[in-house]
Amino acid sequence: MVKRVKTAVFPVAGLGTRFLPATKAMPKEMLTVVDRPLIQYAVDEAREAGITHFVFVTGRNKGVIEDHFDRQFELETTLEQRGKQAALAELQKDLPSAGRTSFTRQQEPLGLGHAVWCAREIIGDEPFALLLPDMLFKARRGVLKQMMETYEETGGNVLAVEDVPRQDVSSYGVVRRGAGDDSGFHISGMVEKPRPEEAPSNLIISGRYILQPEIFTLLADQPRGAGGEIQLTDAMQTLMHSQPFFGVRYEGQSFDCGSKIGFLTANVAYALDRDDIGDDFLAALSRIGLRNALIDGFKIAAE
Repeated sequence: MVKRVKTAVFPVAGLGTRFLPATKAMPKEMLTVVDRPLIQYAVDEAREAGITHFVFVTGRNKGVIEDHFDRQFELETTLEQRGKQAALAELQKDLPSAGRTSFTRQQEPLGLGHAVWCAREIIGDEPFALLLPDMLFKARRGVLKQMMETYEETGGNVLAVEDVPRQDVSSYGVVRRGAGDDSGFHISGMVEKPRPEEAPSNLIISGRYILQPEIFTLLADQPRGAGGEIQLTDAMQTLMHSQPFFGVRYEGQSFDCGSKIGFLTANVAYALDRDDIGDDFLAALSRIGLRNALIDGFKIAAE
């Protein structure tokens, strides 16, 4: 029997230096794509996949994330008094129910592996999902839901992957593909930020993971790797010696919202897809001469 995954970890302690000065006082995870913070998209994706416990690994000046997932009685009362029931309902549906969120601190910026390790006491001896809020996915079925379907068949550890141009692989963790189809193939190796000529493929790990709890034991003694940080990929490489890893080449489109270009592109894509503002937004783009260029660009991306 495969143990059900009920808990998700969200590393939100990063400094967001690529978005300064916007992130000087506001966490990068609270930057909005149209009208929803990045972290809300990740939580919604996890909820769709059946996650019931949401664990946030935070840092200093990240209290607003905790506030976002709490009730704000003054705001709710004001909305109710003004008859803004739709806005009130929107706020309430986004909130995890009482006791479903946990927050822990990563006191030092020692990398993703260290951030995951900081959640060990909350996760315990259970498999868990890991979602990086910087990565936003536009998909008919959420990426984590697609991974869950594979996990229920395979067990083990499951990673979402996607293709990138080979010259870009040095910015990511890269996997070596084994047997199996796109919905769940064996991963026979992985490496963190390889040089393009040394990369085992152009399939990168895309910020969504399902991991077994044995990863915590490995992370506890994991030496620092690339960038002087404790790399999750290095610990996963060791775990591969005793547990299987599977890749899911997901269906959907990704936006790396840790970069300005990815973030701006996500805003355009999500705005155009909105029933309430899409047509008006397209008309506004037309007025500044961008309409046809955007339509042609999204057609090419879809192909």
